[in-house]
Amino acid sequence: MRFGPVPIAEAEGALLAHSQRTGKGVIRKGTRLAATDIAALAEAGIATVIAARLDPGDMHEDEAARLLAEAVAGPNVRVERADTGRANLYAARSGLVGVDKAAVDALNAVDPAITLATLPPFARVAEGRMVGTVKIIPFAAPRDKVAEAAALAPRALGVAGWRVRRVAAISTLLPALKASVVDKTLGIFRQRLEGPGAEIVTDLRVPHDADALAAAIREAEGELVVVFGASAVVDGDDVIPAAIRAAGGRIEHIGMPVDPGNLLVLGEEAGRAVIGAPGCARSPKANGFDFVLDRVLAGLDVHRDDIIAMGVGGLLEETAARPRPRRGALAEAAPQRPAAIVLAAGRSSRMGTANKLTETVGGVPMVRHAVAAALGSQADPVVVVTGHEAAGVRAALAGLPVVFAHNAAYADGLSTSLRTGLAAIPADADAALVLLGDMPLVRAADCDRVLAGLARENALIAMATSGGGRGNPVAWSARLFPELRATEGDAGGRALMSRYADQLVDVEIGDAAETDADTPAALADVRQRFDISPA
Repeated sequence: MRFGPVPIAEAEGALLAHSQRTGKGVIRKGTRLAATDIAALAEAGIATVIAARLDPGDMHEDEAARLLAEAVAGPNVRVERADTGRANLYAARSGLVGVDKAAVDALNAVDPAITLATLPPFARVAEGRMVGTVKIIPFAAPRDKVAEAAALAPRALGVAGWRVRRVAAISTLLPALKASVVDKTLGIFRQRLEGPGAEIVTDLRVPHDADALAAAIREAEGELVVVFGASAVVDGDDVIPAAIRAAGGRIEHIGMPVDPGNLLVLGEEAGRAVIGAPGCARSPKANGFDFVLDRVLAGLDVHRDDIIAMGVGGLLEETAARPRPRRGALAEAAPQRPAAIVLAAGRSSRMGTANKLTETVGGVPMVRHAVAAALGSQADPVVVVTGHEAAGVRAALAGLPVVFAHNAAYADGLSTSLRTGLAAIPADADAALVLLGDMPLVRAADCDRVLAGLARENALIAMATSGGGRGNPVAWSARLFPELRATEGDAGGRALMSRYADQLVDVEIGDAAETDADTPAALADVRQRFDISPA
């Protein structure tokens, strides 16, 4: 691939390296320049562009990304259409991510142009969540290197779907153990089983005695037996391991290099796993019990060597946005310091020559309705991101107590406006409500309703809906701000919505969620709703 400055007269067919503005609009980065593009650039007085020209041995970035993604996609993984040199891979069903680390490392070592990033092995994912992404860094990669990389990592990324559905729970009892503690433990355990779609089909409570427990293990129905002991296991001949052996089973391993979770017992009886849960399994927070439980629920064999290998990464701490937080891990409280971001930087390309945001609806500029809704909500401050015809948008909002943040790179996609807005809200904001400036039917009560959606269990995203169809505004927990800032192009936060599908809640607000005035016909419809005739 040849990369560098190219005279306009020689640039037809080349790939534009940087977006260029002309009198007819913006020619985006990565565009294969056609004769009409060359004419527009020349008319704009641009004599030279930075561009890439492919050689015979090169493969276009999108073709290379697609080929590699299809090569690495294993069981229960689907590939999304490649764009801008990126092909994302998504879970086709819920389960655990499986990664051939050696193969992925080998692929990434082939050529600096070729990259594959994945979720960690054994991450718990919901169907539709992104599990990996192939990115070709330049506009092309050597064809032979792409073929080599694809051959090194066949089916290197997969998802093991949940398989175990019926679980037995056995609790051992001592006089000092309150019944309420056992009840709470089983409630937390049921919540752990919800995501994989499993249920407790046997609930036995027996004395903390090896013989009584052995009888219960033999009696228990289910594909998996979990024992919650009244006392921790401190020896290989303690009650739980002794009971497993007495029931005719065997011990695979006692203890694990994960903290919390050290005192786990893994055994087998009648062809099914028996887990002696550590005391920390009574808590919803992540612990070593989750490491083993998830693998067993996905039908994966867990052996002594697997447990020994859990030490690296085994020092656990509750994180802000784990792949699958347990119920109770995220605070069930409405945001206390939400901010609002109104996106008002777009070029109104579907409207034609007019700036839709300054068109009047109900006698006032359209963007003023969206901003008024944000100002009337609990969100504070309200940040308005400007870009295209910024002066006109500012004039339309004259007198309103908003913070303006200008996005000079607005032509590079919605994500740039989102990053600009996030940079302008207070550092202590615990949520951001993102509104579009062309949705004048949204009201302050709708904004507050969507923000309140973040109070639901484990919610990180709350999205306005209309009759079940998703729209805007969208409320984002501050836990996701770092990932929102890393988004690219026009996708905005859509990739995160797939990634955190199991932590996204829908909030019904009616027609307002899907009514945007981005075409002349849509604008006429909105005006009619306000009983205002078009000018």
